[in-house]
Amino acid sequence: MSAMKTQHACFIIFLILLFSACSSERNTFTNRVYHNTTSRYNAYYLSNEKIIELENIIQKTHKEDFSQILPVFYPIDSATIDQNKELLKEARELSSKAIDWHRISKWVDDNYFLIGMIDYYQADTDDAINTFKYINVNSKDKDLRHRSLIQLMRIFIDQKSYDDVIFVIDYLSKESKINKENRYQLFKTLAYYYHTKDDVEGKIGALDKALGYSKDKKDKSRINFILAQLYQREGLDALAYSYYQEALKGNPPYERSFFAQLYAQKVAELDKTKDIKKVRNYYDDLYSDSKNKDLRDVVLYEKALFELKQEEREDAVKLLIRAAKEEGSNPIQKGYIYQKLAELSIEPNKDYRAAKYYYDSALIHFRPIDPSFAEIESKKGILDDYVMHYETITKSDSLIKLSKLSIEEQELIADNFIKSEEERLLKEAAAKEKPKNSGIFDNLLAFGGRSSGENFYFDNTVAMQQGSIDFFRNWGNRPLQDNWRRSTQGFSSSASNVIEESNVNPEIDESKENLFEQIPSRESLISKIPKSEEDVSKLNAALEISYFELGKLLFFDFKEPEFSIENLENLITSYPNTVKKPEAYYILYLAQKERDGNFQLYSQRLNREFPDSPYTFSVNNPGGASGNLAYMQSSNGYKKAYELYNARDYSQARKILRSTLEEYPLTRNTDKLLLLDVMISGKLDDRERYKARLESYIQSTENLELSNLARNMLVALTGEKPEQDKIEEAKKEEEVASTEDKVEEEKIEEESPYKENPNQTHIFVIVLEPEKSKDAKNLLGELEGFHSANFSSLRLRTGNMTLNKENAIYIVSPFNNAEKAMEYRSKFLNDFQSTSLSDTDKSKSLLISIENFQELNKRKNLEEYRIFYKEKYK
Repeated sequence: MSAMKTQHACFIIFLILLFSACSSERNTFTNRVYHNTTSRYNAYYLSNEKIIELENIIQKTHKEDFSQILPVFYPIDSATIDQNKELLKEARELSSKAIDWHRISKWVDDNYFLIGMIDYYQADTDDAINTFKYINVNSKDKDLRHRSLIQLMRIFIDQKSYDDVIFVIDYLSKESKINKENRYQLFKTLAYYYHTKDDVEGKIGALDKALGYSKDKKDKSRINFILAQLYQREGLDALAYSYYQEALKGNPPYERSFFAQLYAQKVAELDKTKDIKKVRNYYDDLYSDSKNKDLRDVVLYEKALFELKQEEREDAVKLLIRAAKEEGSNPIQKGYIYQKLAELSIEPNKDYRAAKYYYDSALIHFRPIDPSFAEIESKKGILDDYVMHYETITKSDSLIKLSKLSIEEQELIADNFIKSEEERLLKEAAAKEKPKNSGIFDNLLAFGGRSSGENFYFDNTVAMQQGSIDFFRNWGNRPLQDNWRRSTQGFSSSASNVIEESNVNPEIDESKENLFEQIPSRESLISKIPKSEEDVSKLNAALEISYFELGKLLFFDFKEPEFSIENLENLITSYPNTVKKPEAYYILYLAQKERDGNFQLYSQRLNREFPDSPYTFSVNNPGGASGNLAYMQSSNGYKKAYELYNARDYSQARKILRSTLEEYPLTRNTDKLLLLDVMISGKLDDRERYKARLESYIQSTENLELSNLARNMLVALTGEKPEQDKIEEAKKEEEVASTEDKVEEEKIEEESPYKENPNQTHIFVIVLEPEKSKDAKNLLGELEGFHSANFSSLRLRTGNMTLNKENAIYIVSPFNNAEKAMEYRSKFLNDFQSTSLSDTDKSKSLLISIENFQELNKRKNLEEYRIFYKEKYK
């Protein structure tokens, strides 16, 4: 009984202590023990665990680019943060409760630090800075203050606030007793600072010191790898080799381990040995190793780089094309492969068209933060323009020539084209034909003087291809079915039923049924040839522009005077009345001068045909001022001439104007000077001369504001609007009729970050949920088969990537423009068959331009793009 009383008394005392400890204000020993314990092992622990979980996700989702020196800290992707905002929300709630409920706890400042880290990850840098400053000023925990200062330093580096960084470094250098963990973080942050300042020696020194304080073997492995890369870039191969070997320790991820071994071999032997066969065998062994299945694209890429050093360019290109076809685990590697193919297309082949499409593919695989992304972006604009004009010339010129032939000649050319396509397909089938291993059945047949691979129809790809062609010629594109020639098919023989049930040749891909749909019919080819004068005129107008623009691009941007001359001569010969003739003469003058040709010819033509052109003034005054000085001087000349014009001293105004144009012919003021000259012509010359000069100016100027001013002058002179203006007014009336639709479109454009660009290269995208994507292992192969059967001439490429947490995407590219991509999608929806895709999945596929794909990849918001897509791709 007394024992029960004792237990009861103890229980009451425990409850009294418990409830008295619940107060967050009373500073008693019991209170402090309670609040310290619950704050640390409840709220702080759970909040910290959630932040660690987020950091692990950032690390796991980051794709390392081993072709570049690895970043000191894993980059923070805003999409990853957005996908895990609930995690951070929960962490913030826990830490906030710890501060509110356990105010007398010594873990309050630690929870403030976690809130600062949450703000940092959510890019609320101002709040993060204030929090870390508060901890530094108010906390009594020296280690926590040091940790806060180091994190502040990292934010200042992100912001490039280098004065603040120096202040923090100076402050910490005077602090004593910085613990090992903080020293590790400090030296890593210093390495990051030196990286942003391009100080390689400082970065190496900081990372080397960080190694001494690192406790985690995996962190040590990564730092060793970075140091090895830095030493390799500096040409210190012995040190690089040593650090690559160290990077193999600590159980690193297989991909990093693979690159450490590969690069260690390169610095130790592969780049130095003269035994070429040994190096090739090394790469072949790497490729054959089943552990490297996901890295075969890397192996082929590295082997291609080796072959380029041996000046085996053709072999290198073949290896790169093979590498592009390998699946691979890292999309960035595909970017480097396509980038190298683009570079090899430009030099020495000058194949700018192929380069453009390779660069398009590279951009799909690079991220905007990757160094190569900006480099390619800067090159691609002129390549896009080149390909647009090149393809316009190729297509339009051929169609115009065909339009001049008789119908019989057109049919003959169409038939020859179809025949050549059939022969191409047969050659492709022969190339794919692989000798089969001889089995017992083949050995038995061999005694009869033949083998199954030679004569058995279904084992001979070429024979099957030829049979398909013959069938297509005779009967067209009929579906494969029994008794198809009968008018009624209600009866079929028992023999045919047996064949149907036994499924004689299940290995034949169903996609082969559509293999020859890609061969156009004679009628479809002839239908593309222009029939009316209006159609031919449109093609000629496009040709005229493209000849000029391509000639201009080739001279100024590609530095190819020979090709420039060829296109501009074609322009002048084919379109002698082109309004671009003066400028074409001027570029031809410059191109011929550069190659020591007959440049005087074009100087003479300019002086004879266009004596008042600024281009004529320029060739007559080759040593004249240029740049800002010329602009300022021409501005003064314009001002004087305009004042004289207003004072009605037209002759003196013309004199100063002509003098200015002759001395400073090609400046930003040229269009203004020329229009003022035309206005003076209206005062001094006859009406017809003034009218002709106005019309010529309207056609030649690219300044819209000045062009409209000249149009108004022409209307005032003639009382009639130019034909072009009438067309434009008719268009405006149509626009007014659908004002509401236009307003809605404008709203969409204002709200959407995406741009309508139908002439840009396009990509076809299939969207799947991640779980469904895991089951779609054969989808890429099925797409390749679909392309071989229906689009073999387009050289389409396929790939896949994870867009965000909810969506995996499969990519088909490139298509010249939106129209080509829409044709592909239509064919895909009607004919593509896959066990991996439902009809709903197919219907959710979409098209996107290269530029918009880059924006989508950055924003990760697929639904946002779908709104734009539904409006623009009706």
